[in-house]
Amino acid sequence: MVGNAKDNTPDFIIAVMGPTGSGKSNFISKLIGTKEESGADKLKSCTQGIREFGVDIKGKRYLFVDTPGFDDTYRSDRDILRTIADWLEKKYRGNVKLTGVIYTHRISDNRMSGSVCKNLDLFGQLCGDGAAQRVRLVTTMWDNQKPDNKAIWQKRVSQLQGNFWKPLIDLGARHKQFFNNQNSAWDIVNELAQIRTSVDATGKSGEASAGQTLLIQEEIVDAQKKLNETSAGKALYSQLQRVLVEQKETLKRLAGALAEKDPKVAEQLRKEYNAAEAEMQRAMKDMEQMKIPFGRRIALFFGGKKTQFRKIELSITPGEL
Repeated sequence: MVGNAKDNTPDFIIAVMGPTGSGKSNFISKLIGTKEESGADKLKSCTQGIREFGVDIKGKRYLFVDTPGFDDTYRSDRDILRTIADWLEKKYRGNVKLTGVIYTHRISDNRMSGSVCKNLDLFGQLCGDGAAQRVRLVTTMWDNQKPDNKAIWQKRVSQLQGNFWKPLIDLGARHKQFFNNQNSAWDIVNELAQIRTSVDATGKSGEASAGQTLLIQEEIVDAQKKLNETSAGKALYSQLQRVLVEQKETLKRLAGALAEKDPKVAEQLRKEYNAAEAEMQRAMKDMEQMKIPFGRRIALFFGGKKTQFRKIELSITPGEL
């Protein structure tokens, strides 16, 4: 994909993904020179849909794409996956491919929460192995680093690279630090842009010179799969199954504790019970919509189109960093 003044196609398209509150919107705001009210230190979602931001620099047009994270404040994970997949499908059908993908992670977090693990797992399933070289795993919050936590934060980087991110890094992804300023943001973007430029300079055609196809794009468009049949869709279904089991156990535990005599404690337990029940109901609803009928599973097994790329297996569990 090459920029064209006539059709107004950007020269470079960078998608920014990651958990809610990890600094996606803030990263883009630093790139384009605008102010975001919600930075990487806010856990409430400030991006509910896909947002595109264009900027022209030295005769080149860049498009930065802000995406919502899973475990969004207002929307279900199924809705979030659908939103991202629809945008990617539309671009791919228009022969517009990504220059690169930036995945943000708060280095200040002292553990890999269930939400962060979920986002990372779905990210690997969505991108696929073919896009790994164009992925930058960007840690945020470095501007808040203090002398007494320097060694701890560097140790976290080592743990991320050697454990949680290892399958991505083995396939060509790289870690970059973001220092919450414009120069730092552009250093990361320019590295991705130069990958494409350096490959273009060889004169070779194909994926590298035309931008990169993500696995979910290939699955939906080329293999003609429905969202729930994609690697990311199947991974989300498995995660919903785990949520359902966990919430059933939580409800069982809370039901036995509701006899608490202290009214304040009892009220808090009721709130927890109601929240767990609501999450369980949402998981059940999403599971029903993500379920693949048995007949369709058989048809895909014997006659489904094969994809060029493969999902990235990330065997990750929540834990301390």
